[in-house]
Amino acid sequence: MAEDDDLLEPSIDPKKRAIGIRRVTAVNEASTRSVMTVRGHTVITDEKESDTGPTPLELTLASLNGCEGVIINRCAQAMGFKYSGVEIESEGEVDQRGSRGVRGVRPYFNWVKMTIRVKSSETPERFAKLAKNVEFRCPVMNLFRSADVEVTADWQLVAEDA
Repeated sequence: MAEDDDLLEPSIDPKKRAIGIRRVTAVNEASTRSVMTVRGHTVITDEKESDTGPTPLELTLASLNGCEGVIINRCAQAMGFKYSGVEIESEGEVDQRGSRGVRGVRPYFNWVKMTIRVKSSETPERFAKLAKNVEFRCPVMNLFRSADVEVTADWQLVAEDA
């Protein structure tokens, strides 16, 4: 693979494996509601009809937004990129026939559109480098893309108030 000068050096030894295990437990009492525990945190999923929490697919979008925020921060630190905040919106199209058993209809997102607004006084060139590295590194975005979900991200550089 050709070298890409815009990609940041890894922040970890690339020759040494760094495997991590994530663990989540769930309890479901014969309904659409599930209560999960993640490192002592409680997460609830449900469907819109009973509405005691976001749907699992809504949480995948929340995970995407949260992951982007983490990776933006890590890449910004590695680049010395100064920013004061980020706003991320995401939406996705899903055909509900898929999760209800209609053959040939995928049960997950067809596409996801994101708007990522980064408040910074950095140059557009450095901002483009940040965006490229975030998209290269973001685990959740890459999971979506590996599942053949069309993910588009509209990166917006928002000038900070002087």
